[in-house]
Amino acid sequence: MLAQQYVDMLSKKNIIRNLSEYAVGRGKEIGYENVFDYTLGNPSVPVPKSFNDSIIRLIGEKSPFDLHGYCQSLGIGEVRKAVAESLNRRFGMEYTMDHIFMTSGAAGAIAHAIRLVTVAGDEVLTFAPFFPEYTPYVNQTGAILKVVPPDTETFQINFELFEEMINPKTMAVLVNSPNNPSGIVYSTQTVKKLAEILTEKSKEYGHIIYLISDEPYREIVFEGVDSPYIAKMYDNTITCYSFSKSLSVPGERIGYVAVNPKCPDAEKMIVMCGQISRGIGHNCPSTIIQWAVSENLDVTADLSVYERNMNILYDELKALGFTVVKPGGTFYIFPKALEEDAVAFCEKGKKYDFIGVPADSFGCPGYFRLAYCIDTEKCERSLEALRRFVKEEYR
Repeated sequence: MLAQQYVDMLSKKNIIRNLSEYAVGRGKEIGYENVFDYTLGNPSVPVPKSFNDSIIRLIGEKSPFDLHGYCQSLGIGEVRKAVAESLNRRFGMEYTMDHIFMTSGAAGAIAHAIRLVTVAGDEVLTFAPFFPEYTPYVNQTGAILKVVPPDTETFQINFELFEEMINPKTMAVLVNSPNNPSGIVYSTQTVKKLAEILTEKSKEYGHIIYLISDEPYREIVFEGVDSPYIAKMYDNTITCYSFSKSLSVPGERIGYVAVNPKCPDAEKMIVMCGQISRGIGHNCPSTIIQWAVSENLDVTADLSVYERNMNILYDELKALGFTVVKPGGTFYIFPKALEEDAVAFCEKGKKYDFIGVPADSFGCPGYFRLAYCIDTEKCERSLEALRRFVKEEYR
């Protein structure tokens, strides 16, 4: 007999992937350069040369066993130490290698973090709009994801509703800043207020409420935007990171868990991650990629294209009458559709080969997401398709 929960999921496939597959198929008909595909958050800038150089040099210098064998269950010690030192330099923290666990991307990091601090029946709160995969990430552990409705004026945290929803069953709060899909960066004021509430409620309920901070877009923050390091502001923070966006290496599936050293049992939590791996198959990420990442921790790809594309789209969307909050980072923008049903809106857009993602599954019906990690030339060409779409369908 097949496992029914996964059978049921077949009828609820990821809409982002579905639309991406549509765009690729349409590209085979008319040329992909003529499809304005804003569906998939796949980095569009090359990996830094230094990263490729590291791979080539490592292949020449290290033995095949060092490069391609299993690593230690917590990750390569030297790599964990290098990650800790980089975080300390950049953010004034006090991590050691004993606070770092290497993972297969941010998804692997979140898989470990949820299991570290919840058991079946516990609740995890997150804030809309949110990455839709949080639902299986949390619910398939036996914990229950609860979603705080959005503040659509700013897409900062809706604290009034958050304080109504937090309760003794809340064991963790899962945040994503810079945010997918809104592009909003939580301000110092927002994070400080969140930390104050979590501290107060932890005392009231008699147990720690952990803050799980999902940060794959940490390096994509635009000029002048306030972007605090969240773990610096709340001791009981578990940071989940991926190098996919900063280094443009999503296919390499490499990231880490970092537990704030001030968190009680921080070092034990890292050792526990090694045991969690035994049950979920996220153990021992690529050895050669760990070594390469350790040599490029303070390097990024050229991320400037994302701010250029954001400004191009933001200015045009505003000119066409869309309601949209200006992103502070990531490569996503999150306008309100021109009709109540964003699914119908995005379906109409397909006639103009302008492909966006309706945000119902992001917990924000009536909005849609554009992932502008595309060439700037194509972003500029897409504006005419967007104008025709709006004029012919809504004017």
